Amino acid sequence: MSDEDLKKRKEEWLSKVRKEGKLNRNPTEDHSTGLKTLQNNIRRKILSLLLESPMSLEDLQNEMELNKMEAKFHIGMLENALYVEKEEKNGIIVYFPSPRAEAYMENVKSGGHK
Repeated sequence: MSDEDLKKRKEEWLSKVRKEGKLNRNPTEDHSTGLKTLQNNIRRKILSLLLESPMSLEDLQNEMELNKMEAKFHIGMLENALYVEKEEKNGIIVYFPSPRAEAYMENVKSGGHK
């Protein structure tokens, strides 16, 4: 994906989450929520898996060896912090990383240097 395509995707995503009322937290609260969410190794691993391919909750349970409650808890934290989005495909809800998650993971890989 080109830099221009990534920029457009990020702008569309920001517009969408604003319309849905998900960016109404103040920046300090939002930053704190993001940090708390990503301090957990399981949630960082889930993000890594979703960057490879969208997955259902059941797929995540199996891959991460989690029970249903644990998987729901972790994916819910990622959704609340706007790192994960979901959509229905053929009657199954699949989760995939948001542009925020993609930017975070890219930053981690580059060591904070671009």
